[in-house]
Amino acid sequence: MMNRPPLAIQTDSVPAPARASAVAWDESPCPLCGSDADPGPPVLEAPDPLPPPKTGLMFAVVRCRRCALVFTNPRPSERAITRFYPPDYEPHRRPRQPRRTRRARPLLARLFGRPCAERRGALPWPGPGRLLDFGCGTGGFLKTMADRGWAVTGLDSCPGVIDAVRTGYGLPALVGSLPHPDLAPGSFDVVTMWHSLEHIHRPLELLREAFKLLIPGGKLVVATPNIESAPYRLFGPAWFGLDLPRHLTHFAPGTLTAMLQAAGFRAAPVRQFRHSDWLRMSARRAAAVGAAGPFARLLQWKPAARLAAWACYLAGSSDCMVCVAERPA
Repeated sequence: MMNRPPLAIQTDSVPAPARASAVAWDESPCPLCGSDADPGPPVLEAPDPLPPPKTGLMFAVVRCRRCALVFTNPRPSERAITRFYPPDYEPHRRPRQPRRTRRARPLLARLFGRPCAERRGALPWPGPGRLLDFGCGTGGFLKTMADRGWAVTGLDSCPGVIDAVRTGYGLPALVGSLPHPDLAPGSFDVVTMWHSLEHIHRPLELLREAFKLLIPGGKLVVATPNIESAPYRLFGPAWFGLDLPRHLTHFAPGTLTAMLQAAGFRAAPVRQFRHSDWLRMSARRAAAVGAAGPFARLLQWKPAARLAAWACYLAGSSDCMVCVAERPA
């Protein structure tokens, strides 16, 4: 594997705790095929978009020459990555009541694409079952499914989040990752991963552990950003779905399917779903660094972002995607 500097540093503006020398770095082989061949020049380099600004750290994103998976490399180690999650990180804020949304009108839904049905509670299972939500965050999805009669369990690596889910919603939740000593094989009908797989250092290993937790015929629902999306091509380093260095693996429909299959799952076709808020946030980040053209600046306006999100959906190039996979019976 090629030995290259882990990141660029602007030493005049980097606080000591944030310097490269203060962070433990991993030079990773491909998380999908295991290739450790030199991937060549980075696909892109970008800073951490979250405060504090101007730390001087730039993170490289590379593409595996064997299987085409895109991933962050080098990356902070599993222990070091925690310092890049600020105290006010959005998914780790205290639980709140799930936002009530209007039911989509059938005609508009057919024309412009429904939001992700599974995320709104329509899980691919005949009636209430046993659900594990991996990376449960604030617990809103757990609460939605518990109210629908599901036996739910949350799992998240952030102790503060888990404590808030337990006290705020009174729902069972565990600290940690997979494998977990309190979770027995074959104990769930459905496992969900809402924008959590891309945060994992060894995603293929994690998917194999999720496979063990499901009963034969059980379902895994995975949602991730789409690195082949039109918004990524438009915004590049400012794209909201990039979120370096917290996002370690940057999936496309083909590589997400390939990793699910490598873990033993039978994967249904990947589906796109629209996310206009991501377009607006990407446009704001691009504008903040002076990289927004006229169209990108227009997308800061909510109606324009909604229209653009619908257009991306209809073109099959949304910046979010979801896949339902099954453990074969």
